[in-house]
Amino acid sequence: MDEMNQSSHRLPDWLAAPGHAGEEPVPEPARDALLLDIGGHTGALAIYAGADRDGTEIEVSPDRDDQARTHNVVRARQAGRVTHYAAVFPALPAGEYAVWRDADTRAGTVAIRGGHVTEFRLFPGG
Repeated sequence: MDEMNQSSHRLPDWLAAPGHAGEEPVPEPARDALLLDIGGHTGALAIYAGADRDGTEIEVSPDRDDQARTHNVVRARQAGRVTHYAAVFPALPAGEYAVWRDADTRAGTVAIRGGHVTEFRLFPGG
């Protein structure tokens, strides 16, 4: 597992629904609706990327099955005045996953835990 690039916890602040857990509503409209379906043996994965990846796909696969890939699109997500670029996988079965930099290159491995959101940073050269 790539410890330098990942963390696992309940829910990043910028993914939390406005008005929950004492947060103020975010006035900026989101570019898309985001609903996480986590709990039990299902977790979520947020892959942070640079603005240059906005609108591109990022793929993940179970760690031992490179052919069973799924993908999602990097989108801009507003948190107050800060813009984060991320591809979010809202429901993945718990387990180890490979994150793909491109069609042939693994960027690292993440562990998905049920009921948690795992974060991974995918930036050029890192």
